Amino acid sequence: MTLFVDSPLEAVNGIRSDQCIWVHSMAATPWVLLDALAEHALQHRNIELYQLHLEHAEGLAKAVDGGHLAPKAYFASQYNRQLIQEGKADYIPISLSEIPRLFRRREQRIDVVLLQVAPPDKHGICSLGISVEATRAACEVADTVIAHINPSMPRTHGDAFIHLNQIDIAYEQDQPIPEHSPSVLSDVNRQIGQQVATLINNGDCLQMGIGDIPDATLACLHHHKHLGIHTEMFSDGVIPLCESGVIDNSRKRKHPGKLVTGFVMGSKRLYDFVDDNSEVAFLDIEYINNIETISRNPNMVSINSALQVDLTGQICADSLGTHIYSGVGGQLDFVMGSNLSDHGRSILAFPSTAGGGKYSRIVPVLSLGSGVVTPRGSVHHIVTEYGIANLRGKSLRERCKALISIAHPDFREALAQQAFEYWRIRL
Repeated sequence: MTLFVDSPLEAVNGIRSDQCIWVHSMAATPWVLLDALAEHALQHRNIELYQLHLEHAEGLAKAVDGGHLAPKAYFASQYNRQLIQEGKADYIPISLSEIPRLFRRREQRIDVVLLQVAPPDKHGICSLGISVEATRAACEVADTVIAHINPSMPRTHGDAFIHLNQIDIAYEQDQPIPEHSPSVLSDVNRQIGQQVATLINNGDCLQMGIGDIPDATLACLHHHKHLGIHTEMFSDGVIPLCESGVIDNSRKRKHPGKLVTGFVMGSKRLYDFVDDNSEVAFLDIEYINNIETISRNPNMVSINSALQVDLTGQICADSLGTHIYSGVGGQLDFVMGSNLSDHGRSILAFPSTAGGGKYSRIVPVLSLGSGVVTPRGSVHHIVTEYGIANLRGKSLRERCKALISIAHPDFREALAQQAFEYWRIRL
């Protein structure tokens, strides 16, 4: 039977030193419980905190600095990038699809789960709301499940349901859900979106993430027909296409008629769109990001980004050299799944430069310490504002030529010289 408590601090009072905690992630972060945990943890040591991206997690800093909390991030974000660099937090590089398996196979112990859920319905069933990701798997294996029941949390369908009887301790409080408003698109990102849109056909099934390039791409698809969505996450950009009928999921082989996702993050409009929407299925990320599941949908198109790509096609997406920036995420899952899909294709799109134009993202070799998230043998299309490079089945010489052609013009001559210096390739 669920124990209802009067305060967040009372909810986390049973957590002890050396326990392993999974935190419901993304915009569903139970930050009210996290703030309480940061205070409670000062009496304990080495409480390991496993998570993806967290919202409103700044309050953890004091407990982390004292060694009371030990963050273990599968995905770095603003609150913990510096902590990782300083050695106060740790980064775990692994594909998103593998994280639930770690839990279910007991390769990673999870003692306690901290959740944020929608209130129970008349049958006693709550909802994980806007983020299922690996949290469903964590709930299956944890000894204790602690939930912040939030009336503002959207009630979503699919694998999001959790019965109140599965929650050991609950605290109820109405709190706004963190929002991310769509940004104003730059000319460069609009140009990239236009380039990517030329690779998308009627009837394609899309995977994309949050950010300017996915939004810029979606903004160019209003004349397409019968698009589908099978993705680990989506944001506001899909709503107009759903409302206009461009996205109808009618050509999908897996879950036809359903928009499939693992979590969403965006504006209040997005959260209202998914609330009690039976056409949107929030599913376990082990299933969504499974390469076989992805490949079963014909015409699967994955759209992801990168921090750097070298002239042979190696993709760095989780670090800036030795500085961990994000995570492996689902990029390789969807690149491989799309490549195996009937008429599928993968796209990696990004601006040609970084640092206000000071640095080329296309480089002769990756920076020292950079993580290769997608190996060169699996890369298909690379897109910048200057065009599209199709690397599939191409030689090193052909790759160098294609990538230099879509680099910023200010760097092309140097890249051609470096192609010979590093790879003995004359162009």
